[in-house]
Amino acid sequence: MKALCWHGTNDVRVDTVPDPKILNPRDAIIKITSTAICGSDLHLYDGYNPTMKPGDILGHEFMGEVVELGSAVKNVQIGDRVVVPFTISCGSCFFCNRDLWSLCDNSNPNAWMVEKIMGYSPSGLFGYSHLTGGYAGGQAEYARVPFADTGLFKIPDGLTDEQVLFLTDIFPTGYMAAENCDIKPGDTVAVWGCGPVGQFGIKSAYMLGAERVIAIDRVPERLKMAKEQSGAEVINYEEIDPGEALKEMTGGRGPDSCMDAVGMEAHGTGLEGFYDEVKQALRLETDRPTALRQAIVACRKGGTVSVPGVYTGFVDKVPMGAFMNKGLTMKTGQTHVHRYFRPLIERIQNGEIDPSYIITHRLKLEEAPHAYEIFKHKKDNCIKVVLKP
Repeated sequence: MKALCWHGTNDVRVDTVPDPKILNPRDAIIKITSTAICGSDLHLYDGYNPTMKPGDILGHEFMGEVVELGSAVKNVQIGDRVVVPFTISCGSCFFCNRDLWSLCDNSNPNAWMVEKIMGYSPSGLFGYSHLTGGYAGGQAEYARVPFADTGLFKIPDGLTDEQVLFLTDIFPTGYMAAENCDIKPGDTVAVWGCGPVGQFGIKSAYMLGAERVIAIDRVPERLKMAKEQSGAEVINYEEIDPGEALKEMTGGRGPDSCMDAVGMEAHGTGLEGFYDEVKQALRLETDRPTALRQAIVACRKGGTVSVPGVYTGFVDKVPMGAFMNKGLTMKTGQTHVHRYFRPLIERIQNGEIDPSYIITHRLKLEEAPHAYEIFKHKKDNCIKVVLKP
């Protein structure tokens, strides 16, 4: 089959690789009909994860048709259209039983690697390095899905791939991020980052009762989408200091909650931005926390900071004094996708949202290397790419 493989920093190629096979009775094989490039894929593309190996298949947002089933998989049938959560979860451990699917104890065979850094391991993830299991990803023609009896969700008739594809990751991620904001009616939410997760964070904040959402970015087409299609007020942080702007826009109080939808490769300005880029290049810090710092400082006293943006290691100069003395709460984590599938597909069916609005590019799998380039460098007004194997 054809699959997009990692070969080094900024080097991905569409290779011919062996077809996946059933390895366990709980496995399924999926013929992929739609897959997407996620912002967090760029962390691998940019070489910030040390456990990638040449030939690793990328991609964790994918869906398709069931073509083969292990003997223990009874929840779907061959021929069913399904979406696949990016988190791999066993369905029976302490955490899965508590609806904390991205913290599964049994799906990461390389948990020992993560434990050295983080103390405990999250779940395995598709296409996201050997730290999270080394599982082959879904930017390919076919994929093996472990724990398919808990990790496949059948798509109701009448819904297109593009309406449901983002249930694999970014729509639930934006929704969980908004849920973590603990929104009360009338609240103001500030969102750093107007990429796909940020857009769904904006939409979800309104669904959960926010009165105002203010979005911060610097890319014109992302700010335009946030304003015109997601419904936010917008701030271009290259034109105005977001902290001062948020104070003024909220009567001096600050937003009730702040969402960092950027994560480890946040773009900084001035001396702070230069400091983070140098320290990250020298591996003196692994992540650039510009958005996180700003969110902590800007949030009102007693407010909540929600962090859907991916961080992988260590950050510097985090304003813990502001965090502690202002009595803030922080909520974060990889998304518990299994928890959100059914309520969010109901919102799609009810016409509350059509997630396909964020798609700007539809390309063939063979064009994936080009897609990564335009997505990374924000060329051709690229916000979200869907690949068709």
